[in-house]
Amino acid sequence: MKSGSFLKSVTKIAIPVALQSMLQASFSIIDQIMVGSLGSTSVAAVGIAGKLSSLYWVVIGAVVSVAGIMISQYIGAKDEKEVNRSFWLNTSLSLLIAVIFMSVCMLCPNYLMGLYSTDKYTVNIASEYLIIVSFGFLPYAINMLISTRLRCMEKAALPLIFGIMANAINTVLNYVLIFGKLGFSSMGARGAGLATVISQIFNMLLLVISLLIVCRKNKLELSYSIKLTKMTYRKYIAILLPILVTEFMWSLSENIYASVYGHIGTLECAGMTLTYPIQGLMIGAFSGLAQATGILIGKELGKGNFDSAYEKSKKLIVYALIGSVVLSIALICLMNYYTDAYDVEQYVKITAQRILQVFAVVLPVKVMNMIIPGGIIKSGGQTKTVMIIELIGTWGVGVPLALLSAYVWKYEIHIVYFILSMEECVRLILSWIVFRRKKWMKKI
Repeated sequence: MKSGSFLKSVTKIAIPVALQSMLQASFSIIDQIMVGSLGSTSVAAVGIAGKLSSLYWVVIGAVVSVAGIMISQYIGAKDEKEVNRSFWLNTSLSLLIAVIFMSVCMLCPNYLMGLYSTDKYTVNIASEYLIIVSFGFLPYAINMLISTRLRCMEKAALPLIFGIMANAINTVLNYVLIFGKLGFSSMGARGAGLATVISQIFNMLLLVISLLIVCRKNKLELSYSIKLTKMTYRKYIAILLPILVTEFMWSLSENIYASVYGHIGTLECAGMTLTYPIQGLMIGAFSGLAQATGILIGKELGKGNFDSAYEKSKKLIVYALIGSVVLSIALICLMNYYTDAYDVEQYVKITAQRILQVFAVVLPVKVMNMIIPGGIIKSGGQTKTVMIIELIGTWGVGVPLALLSAYVWKYEIHIVYFILSMEECVRLILSWIVFRRKKWMKKI
């Protein structure tokens, strides 16, 4: 593939996914501002409920990641039957996980939210929000799997368009339901949760219809089957299990961090919560490149073009590094305008600004970890290697430093965040060593 053609393939996948992620984060900022008008307690409540929801999102993300590996490699090998079976197998597993998480969230929401905060009022608001949001777990799983299949088919524009529509609906419904407009009663944070669920269902309907149309138009397999022929179920589990462990343990660490922030103080927790949408916006800008990396390198590996896969991987790393530095500089210049949009205490704004400064410094390292282990190494099915790297970084470095800096050294929240972020540097060093050794270049 020529350089111009490769760059075109990258942008065809990366730009729609990046735009979708950034738009999602942008709408989340608007949502946060709306919720923020209800006070710091509501901001903190939605933030901690979102942290538990993120545990579900990353587990589903693990299954989606495996689906992307399998579908991209089988597309590269031109095996449509295995593409279809890979899609249905991972979709079925995702729906099972969704039901489990939904049941847990509905049965013991107060206990779960109590793990993040000692403020009873905050816990009550967060519990109500969590119960409502859990109804969106099923459509979310379907949305992620269909979007992955469409992106692997280089139809990434469809999930982007539908995502924009769904997020627009979510924003309008937030305004109506949170504040009680157009004859509706004011629901506060619960209204934000309900708006999220409705928008997820709307997005699911559009994606299902689009997948049916695309497959029928291109005469592609879509009949239900989870019987794999080119891969044993043992090998499938060998690829899936490390990703599940990795994502679950990473999310668990994020929840530990959230608990640490919550116990530092409600205002400090609110300050951290204000940064989540902007962090999502920055990371979302590179999620497209990370997904494009996994898909395109996976296709090259599926074809057996190992030298090409390595050279293209190096180009993608350079693209990511340059882009992340540019965005870090932009964030430092513009972050005050962002925090000033919130109607919260000045202390909360200052706390958020300090945290964003730290985030801007570590952003390039975070992005490198998205591309190298998260995209390149994983594309060859080397998920066990990625798991080891992630566990060493997170649980060998990040979590211990977070607990020490918060409970023993008693640093301020932005310093705690900076210290625990050293886990990213450890992961990058280990990932670079694995990348240079080239043992990740394998067909599944």
